[in-house]
Amino acid sequence: MLPADYSRATVARLLAALLVVSLIAPIAVSAVTADDREATTLQRGTVTSPANGTTVVSTQGYTFQGNTNPKKPARLVAVDERGRLQWTYTSRQGTDAWFFDVDPLPNGNLLVVSPREGKTLVYELDPETREREWERLLPYEDTHDIDMLNDTALAVSHMRAWNESEGVSDDELLVYNLTTDTVTWRWRYRDHYPASTDGGQDDDWTHSNDIDPVGDDKFLASPRNFDQVILVNRTTGEIELQLGEDGNHDILNEQHNPDFLRGADGTPTILVADSHNDRVVEYAYTNGNWTRTWEVGSGQLNWPRDADRLPNGNTLITDTLNHRVIEVTPTGEVVWEYYATWGPYDSERVAHGDGSTGPTIREQNATGSYTLSGSANLTAGGNESAPVGTFIEASFVGTPLDDTAATVGALWGHYTPWLRPVWMSGWDLFYGLVAGVVLLGWAVAEGIRLGRARLAER
Repeated sequence: MLPADYSRATVARLLAALLVVSLIAPIAVSAVTADDREATTLQRGTVTSPANGTTVVSTQGYTFQGNTNPKKPARLVAVDERGRLQWTYTSRQGTDAWFFDVDPLPNGNLLVVSPREGKTLVYELDPETREREWERLLPYEDTHDIDMLNDTALAVSHMRAWNESEGVSDDELLVYNLTTDTVTWRWRYRDHYPASTDGGQDDDWTHSNDIDPVGDDKFLASPRNFDQVILVNRTTGEIELQLGEDGNHDILNEQHNPDFLRGADGTPTILVADSHNDRVVEYAYTNGNWTRTWEVGSGQLNWPRDADRLPNGNTLITDTLNHRVIEVTPTGEVVWEYYATWGPYDSERVAHGDGSTGPTIREQNATGSYTLSGSANLTAGGNESAPVGTFIEASFVGTPLDDTAATVGALWGHYTPWLRPVWMSGWDLFYGLVAGVVLLGWAVAEGIRLGRARLAER
């Protein structure tokens, strides 16, 4: 008869083996049955209110250290009023191209911003022929936003501008002349902010991700890492308005693509994708203070990076890490939805031009905080239901681990879609990690047992 401790060890091994097999089995099934074409499918979601013409979406894709994953492509996607795919466009130049800002131009073409290989390619694309009318390779790394000022000038938000010789950040807003290939105006953040902002200057100090002309003499800019949106006077160089403050995440937290609107009586209003707070918000400036007048999708959106107010009063939202674009009413109902892997950054309803062209929330008498409703709740590139990140957060609500679980869940949702293979669901990855922990624990336990056995033999 085997010793009792040996029997317990055998039972423990069997249980561990069964657990590992049960965790790995779904992964094996996914690997065998996966269809790569399905994994990168572009698909329609809710459409209860047809759009006004074409919607163009830029998707960032996945590139790491110069290597682009062809199964997680960077591309432009055009969708018709009922969410039917019209065309896609991928870069033919460079292996590590990303797509960020895409702007409809008055002539019907698109202005496309596409960083690659430490520089940024900007060009005018004819959506009918998918041919470039002109292009310029600018010496600026990872530029997220460039706008046309006129036929000969570009407004550029230049970030990651680390000056190695001086040991300072040259992050800036600038105007670039296409005729002379020269900078005709520049505004540097370090001339207007303390060097200690966001913990001190480094090679990505501001992460200034947006620049929009406001009138003829102002720029709206978004230094993401400062948690602020600012309105800069081009003539005086002064910051005329500032929404948010460094580190105050109740107002904004690593926002993207703010839009400037004028409300009733000319009230300055800012609509912005409050990315790290997973919501879209609108603020109105009255009596010398900013007041939040609208909030939508808090805890339902996942790293939204664009929000445009449409003429009908609805808002077009790019919900990046849910890999979709949605049009929502002022009360949060999803009336148009399209799923576009991988990592949509910007979306534009082409007929309405660039950015927001609709009324403010106060003009619609719809102020308040709203949850989303009416979504098809699909998972782009897969068929899983409850996301792992949501499960992690919900499992510890009301416990001492509440804040930690919320952080872990958010990090899981932000990063794992880029890291896992396209055939593997979020739950497959989770099961695989749990299996790895079990195997590690098993190996440690076996090592301890063998060590004790050797000591007993001496």
